[in-house]
Amino acid sequence: MTISSKTAARVPLTGGAGAFNIHRPPLLHCTNCGTRIERLVPPGDGRERAVCPACGGIHYENPKMVVGCIPVYEERILLCKRAIEPRYGYWTLPAGFMENGETTAQGAERETVEEAGATVVDLQAFALLDVPHVDQVHMYYRARLDSLEFAPGEESLETRLYAEHEIPWRDLAFRTVTETLKLFFEDRKKGSFGFHTVPLFAPR
Repeated sequence: MTISSKTAARVPLTGGAGAFNIHRPPLLHCTNCGTRIERLVPPGDGRERAVCPACGGIHYENPKMVVGCIPVYEERILLCKRAIEPRYGYWTLPAGFMENGETTAQGAERETVEEAGATVVDLQAFALLDVPHVDQVHMYYRARLDSLEFAPGEESLETRLYAEHEIPWRDLAFRTVTETLKLFFEDRKKGSFGFHTVPLFAPR
């Protein structure tokens, strides 16, 4: 049996596969003085950077951190159906970009509340997935649903509890979600959970 909560349906749009697959546009102007930046290798550095020729500011563009949860209730996992692109209408674990001023665990809890209206407890770090082709790192926590009170947030069409045999594998939004769920079910069958690091490269 599944437990679900739905919002009004919309016509789905197509989206790209992969991780969150959101590339930031290249920085064009200095955030300090507004001058158009130049791409060059600063003295003592080994990489090309965005450098301001006016004030000398060096703008380091680093990977984004995505944090999320595997919310568990008894033997089932809470998934969200995405209401936004990319991957509109596909299922995902509650996750999103980490905010300044919060820990990874706090970010994972916040995203679970925002996307699934759910409160989780007993968070345990479970998987760290490197996604270099979109400049992202994804971190997922195992967590226990505090109650059966959950509902779609602004970025979700539907939230539903799935048993392992019910997981919509072909309709999962991102490879990071697929890999994380596979690891979770493998560990559960073994009777013990570890911490996993997984590099995910662009499909060829």
